[in-house]
Order: sequence, then structure tokens, then C-alpha cells
Amino acid sequence: MQQDLTMPPDPDSGAIRFLLGGHPVVERAVDPDCTVLEYLRRRRGLCGSKEGCAEGDCGACTVVIAERAPGGVALKAVNSCIQFVPALDGKALYTVEHLAAEGKLHPVQQAMVDCHGSQCGFCTPGFVMSLWALYVAHRATGSRPPDAEVRSALAGNLCRCTGYRPILAAAQHMFELPAVAFDLAALQAALDKLARDAPLAYAYAGRHFHAPRDLPHLLALRAQYPQATLLAGGTDVGLWVNKQLRRLDHIIYLGGLEQLEAISDVDGHIRIGAGAKLEAAYAALCAHYPQLFEMWQRFASRPIRNAGTLGGNVANGSPIGDSMPALLALGAQLRLTNRARTRVLPLENFYLGYQKKDLAADEILLAIDVPLPGPHLEFRTYKVAKRYDSDISAVCAAFALELDANGTIGSARVAYGGMAATPARAPQAEAALAGRPWCEHTVRGAMRALARDYAPIADMRASSAYRMQTAQNLLYRMYLETRPDAPLTAAETSVHAN
Repeated sequence: MQQDLTMPPDPDSGAIRFLLGGHPVVERAVDPDCTVLEYLRRRRGLCGSKEGCAEGDCGACTVVIAERAPGGVALKAVNSCIQFVPALDGKALYTVEHLAAEGKLHPVQQAMVDCHGSQCGFCTPGFVMSLWALYVAHRATGSRPPDAEVRSALAGNLCRCTGYRPILAAAQHMFELPAVAFDLAALQAALDKLARDAPLAYAYAGRHFHAPRDLPHLLALRAQYPQATLLAGGTDVGLWVNKQLRRLDHIIYLGGLEQLEAISDVDGHIRIGAGAKLEAAYAALCAHYPQLFEMWQRFASRPIRNAGTLGGNVANGSPIGDSMPALLALGAQLRLTNRARTRVLPLENFYLGYQKKDLAADEILLAIDVPLPGPHLEFRTYKVAKRYDSDISAVCAAFALELDANGTIGSARVAYGGMAATPARAPQAEAALAGRPWCEHTVRGAMRALARDYAPIADMRASSAYRMQTAQNLLYRMYLETRPDAPLTAAETSVHAN
């Protein structure tokens, strides 16, 4: 891939500056909520990226974005249909058109040809870009991805022609072809030159996009423009534009603020900055709670997790947000801040009703504190959906029990998504568990108590009766996996609503 990685200095802090296929681009006349996909197809004539769903589900529009990261450069596959152009400022963007060089296909493309990985071809560019991100990462380390990693990387790419087997074969075959190097060092140098010290204050046609570089500036902007849309990963906000046809006249972008993206262990907690990407946040949580691994892999897709943030998932407050049941069960607390103070609030007190939150107009979510596990904690979380990969939950459940040496439940935290207007704990079920032996009789009583905790809705994903029975069965599954006598493995109890 030939790249022109020089970027002349641009003193105009109001212009969007990025690299497109390695070549410098300066934009001053793009709507702040113009999607990257629309920009590529209509403004640049790069039509390889396709619009399939316009909501980040199908992967036909997948591109790769590169940005500076600790220790080097991070390349990530994302859905271009729900990313906004001003968020590209200071980054590099690559599409399927940028892979071939000197009339020769890239090994990723050649492998797709050799393995017959393309049928109708509509989804193929998205698959190629997801595979290219994987290829560059593993070529840099001299390794080859295991099959599980390949499947995870492609979970966000749908093939309507059902051609997955040859595509998976291509994912391995691409490493058998003559290698093509990607100059990460040169890209890093170019991105370093592109970086700006001053914040981006972009305006076009009376509409505004602010990208502060530090927390005080962010809080000042939030106080000045309390009605502005806060944009993190765009995985929800992008749908407002594409599906609800909203016009966003004022956007405050949270990306690139180191304080919001930091993850650390502090005073017995895992502190996850609200701007930390879902992929990084789940990696940190799984280091302490390996029981979250399946939820990590099933939370949307890798392109969504590469863009979306844990703080955005929490602040959005969707009844079926998959992060919240686990965070509720683990006793997570939120750090909320404005220019005057920072306050700490238990997550269960944050949701006041459907799409209603205890958050002042000038406040932002700063971080999520998740307690480190205690020695006697039994924790499980489960997701039931119509598809295993990249689907919205019908029911999502999480359970955290403290058991003493005699098998008595000292404390119990039970939480569900998809059962109420907000993700919520189950106080009646918790009361039926606390202080009692962890046995068949106790769990049956807690299962019955769930009917007093929730009155589930019926919708396209599940009926009310199905949700209640599933919620009860998931609690029983947790018991089967953690009972004192002859516990079953997760594989033995696993049932997926595929």
C-alpha cells in the first residue's frame, strides 16, 4: 500500500484534518453529522463500502480507522454508517479501495478470491476490511489468529449468501500468501504531526462540532451548551441521524480525552473511564471477572465494541443494555461531575424511569467504579437472544452471591435487563436468597419471587411469559453451576436461544 504520509501544518483549528488512504485531507464544508459512509460514497466516490442496514448491524460498510495509542498506533475496524466525519480529526481512515497496490491484490483480497469467499459481493468489502485489521495486527506480531479470534473479528459481518465457510478459510489462507508489510512507524509519525494541541471547534452552515482536549474544557462546554448532544462512540447517536432523521445542530465530542479513557485499579475498584471503548473495558473487567468473557464476545460485534464506550452504554440507559445487569450485580458506582463537584452514585439509583436518569444538564458521567471480587463471590451473567452473535437480548441476567464456608448466602445481588423499563435489581428475589442455604429449596423460592419483582413487557423479541420463565431458568442455571454438591459446568448447562 503506497502512502503519502506528509501533512502540512494547518493553523486553522476549525478544519477537519485526517488521512484518507495515507493521503492528507482537510475538510471545511461537511455537515457535523455527516456519516463517514455518506462522505466516502458521495463526496469521495469511494463506493466499495456499502450501506446495508445503516445501523451498525450488517458490517457491509466496515472501514478501518487508525489513531494514536499508548505505545504506538491502533487500527480498528468500525462501521462507517454510524461514525461522523468530524470525529476523524487527527486519525487515519482506510477503505477497501486502499488495499491493492501496483495493480496487485492485497493478500486479504487474494485469499478471498482463492477460497471463493465472495458470492454476490455486496458484503465482501466489509469482510475484507475486518480481515485486514486482523491481518495487520498479527503481521506486526508475527502470529496467526486462532479460529475463535477470526470468528470474533467477523461476528459483525453478515453474509446473506451464507458463504461463511470459504470466508473463514480465507482468513487463514491470507497468512500463507507472500506477506505485505504495513508501515506502522511511518503512520505513527504522520499521526504525530497531524495531532493538534488546540481543541477542534468546527462549524459549518450554522452547526457546530466541539472536540475538547481536556476535562476542564469539556465541562465548560457542557455548562455553556447543556442541550448539545454528547457524542462518544456514535453507536447510538448514529442511529438517531440515520433512522430517526434527527438533525444535530450542536455536538460535543468526548473522544480523545485521556482522562475519560483511562482504566485503573483504585481503592479496591476497577475504575473505567466513561470514554473507554467497550473492547478495552470488557478486557479490563474480564481480567478480574473471567465469567464475563462470553458476554464480552456477544456484546454486539467487534466494530461496535471498537467504537462504543462503556460509559455511553450506561448513560444511554436502554432497558436491554447488556452491560448494566452485570454492573448492577457487582455493585458498580458512577462518578458524575460538573464544574462545581464530583459525586458518587450507585448505578441502581441512576435510572429514574424509561430514558430518565439522575444526571443534571451540566453533568457528565466521568467513570464507573466496579468493586474487585471478594474471595467468596460466586458471579455469573447470561444473555438470551435469537442469535448467538451480534443480537439484542430478550433477557440478560447477572447474579452475584457471597457464600460462606457452610454454603450460606451472606448477600445476594440479582439484576436483569429486558424485564422492566430500565435495567433493574430484583429485591424480592434477593430477599429470598440472603441468609439462606444455597440449595434447591432456596433457589426455587427465589425463582417464584421474581414474579413479584417484574412484570415483563411483550414485544418482537419475546412474550412476557417467555421472559419470566427465562429469567427464572437463568437463576436456576446459576444454581446448577455453583451448587455445593456436584456443580455442572457452563457447557453442560448452556442453552442458547439461537
